[in-house]
Amino acid sequence: MKPLDILFTPFRLNALALENRIVMAPMTRSFSPGHAPGDDVAAYYRRRAEAGVGLILTEGVSPNVTTATGTPDVPNMVTDAAKTGWRKVVSGVHAAGGKIGAQLWHEGPYRNPAKSEHPDIPSWSASGFKVEGKPLWAPMTGAEIETAIDEFVAAAIASKEAGFDCVEFHGAHSYLIDSFFWAQTNNRTDEWGGGWEGRTRLAAEIIRRTRKQVGGEYPLVIRLSQWKQQDFAARAAADPAALEKWLSPLVDAGIDCFHCSQRRFWEPAFDGSELNFAGWAKKLTGLPSISVGSVGLAGDFTAAYSGEVAKPASLDRLIEMMERGDFDLIAVGRALLQDAEWVLKIRNGRIDELKEFSREALATLN
Repeated sequence: MKPLDILFTPFRLNALALENRIVMAPMTRSFSPGHAPGDDVAAYYRRRAEAGVGLILTEGVSPNVTTATGTPDVPNMVTDAAKTGWRKVVSGVHAAGGKIGAQLWHEGPYRNPAKSEHPDIPSWSASGFKVEGKPLWAPMTGAEIETAIDEFVAAAIASKEAGFDCVEFHGAHSYLIDSFFWAQTNNRTDEWGGGWEGRTRLAAEIIRRTRKQVGGEYPLVIRLSQWKQQDFAARAAADPAALEKWLSPLVDAGIDCFHCSQRRFWEPAFDGSELNFAGWAKKLTGLPSISVGSVGLAGDFTAAYSGEVAKPASLDRLIEMMERGDFDLIAVGRALLQDAEWVLKIRNGRIDELKEFSREALATLN
C-alpha cells in the first residue's frame, strides 16, 4: 500500500483549518424523531471526530417543515428543538477536536408527500416532474422559488449561529436545486430555465444571498453530481465547456468549494482526460474540490443496498490522484458509517482491522 501522507496533511478553506484531507460524506440516517437530533445523533458524530475525521458533513438537514422532506425522522434547521439539538452536536464535535459542516437538503421532486406530515402539500421542483413527460405537480411559481431561496438562506444563517464551521448546499442527485440544473427536469422558459444562466440562477441566488449574510470568510460548499437518481449514466454537462458554464455562475455568486459526487471516484469525467468530476471542477475554477464515491470499499453503493457485502479496498489509486493534485479533499461515506474508527485504522496501519460494509449498518448509529 502506498504511504498515506497526503491524506494527513493540513488544509485550509477560508477561515476553516482542517488537520487532514478526509471528509465524512453526508449520509441520511433518519434517527431524529420530531426532526430534531438527539443525544444519540450527537454521540454518533462525536465518535467520528474523536477518531480523526478532518471535516464532518452532516446528513441532509431540511430548510423548511413542509415541502423539503418526506423522509421520516430527517432533521431540520427550523424548529427551536432542532436548533438546540444541532448546537449539542456541534459542541460535542468541537470538544473532540473536530470540525463539522451542515448540509442543507431540500428533497424537491423526490419528496414523498404521503410519508410526510403534510401529505396535501405538493412537492416542489423546477418543472413538476422527476421524469420528462410524466408531470406530478405544477412547476414552482416565481413566489415559491423566492420562498425556497429565503429558506435556504435562513437555514444557512441558523447553521452558522449553531456553531457549524461551514455550510454545504445539496445541489446533486435530482433533489430541488439539481432539478433546476438538469435540462431534462427543467423545461422552464422564464428566467429560471433555458440555458445554463437560467438553470443555475436558483443556486446562484441562494449562494449570493447567503454570502451577504454570513460574510466573506465563512466557507460555503455546494454538492453537485452528473448522475441522477433517474439515470445513473446521465451527464448534466456533456463536456468541459458545458461544465464551465455550470460552475462559473456559482463561483461568481461566492461559492468556496465544489463537492463533486460520482459513484466511483476513480472514473474520468470526460473522454480524453484522467481527471474525474472533482478534478475538472478544480481545473476549470481554481477553487478547492472534494471528491467522493466508493472510497475504501470494493463496489459502489447500489450493490450494497441490494444486499452485497462490500469488502475493504486499496487506497492506492486515491493516493495517486491526490498526490497529482487532482482534487484537495476526499469524502468517505459507507466505510465511515460502518466504522467510526476507519480514519484511525488507516493512519496507524491497522488495515487488517478494517470492516466490511453491509446494509445492516444503515439501521444503526454505531
